[in-house]
Amino acid sequence: MSKPMIAVLPLYDKAKESYWMLPGYMKGIEEAGGIPVIMSLTADEEDILAIAENFDGFLFTGGQDVNPNLYGEKNENYCDEICEKRDFMEGILFHHVLRLNKPAFGICRGLQLFNVLLGGTLYQDIAAQRPGENQLEHKQTVSYDQAVHHVYIQKDSTFYNIMKKEVIMVNSLHHQGIKHLADVLVPGAKSEDDLIEAVYMPGKNFVLAVQWHPEFNYHIDENSAKLFLEFVKSSELSLKITKPVSKI
Repeated sequence: MSKPMIAVLPLYDKAKESYWMLPGYMKGIEEAGGIPVIMSLTADEEDILAIAENFDGFLFTGGQDVNPNLYGEKNENYCDEICEKRDFMEGILFHHVLRLNKPAFGICRGLQLFNVLLGGTLYQDIAAQRPGENQLEHKQTVSYDQAVHHVYIQKDSTFYNIMKKEVIMVNSLHHQGIKHLADVLVPGAKSEDDLIEAVYMPGKNFVLAVQWHPEFNYHIDENSAKLFLEFVKSSELSLKITKPVSKI
């Protein structure tokens, strides 16, 4: 049986004007049975459509902050670097993927991007905009493969169907998070300080995103491995769809 081809959105170094990639994104897909392919950032809308039509699954990676203009806010001083090239391409691609009902897996920025593109908003900086006695430190300083806090999984959710448990430990490497959740998304898990840490879109083959980073510990954490496995499994369904002839 053919393996699903997974489009992986690139990480981007503005200073060097270069694409780069963490091996965990690629190896997580490979070990789950898929073939990962790193995309280029293009503004050609026909090419973006061709990518959507010809790949079986789509991994939206971490990286720069989503431009606050996309959710109706000005860029505050505590918003970090943005990447307009990523915002543009990923926005168009995501909506094509939804229309084609193909799997989309978001990690960190990917979760935030899904929420914004579907009408939600973000905390531009959690520490600055969401202070409180019980506030967690969401940007860990220990090794990235180490879990540092709990997330509590919604019992009657797609996320629970994947994990088969109500509490898991995760790593944490973000300074932004979901403020107002998009109406079409459902929370799958929340942190100890009640920040939404996982979302999914009901009625779709697989539209799911997490705030933590399974690419750093999929090889030692069964919960992270499950996410890649379920994503690739869902992408295999796209192999049964007759793909239109299109340039890529």
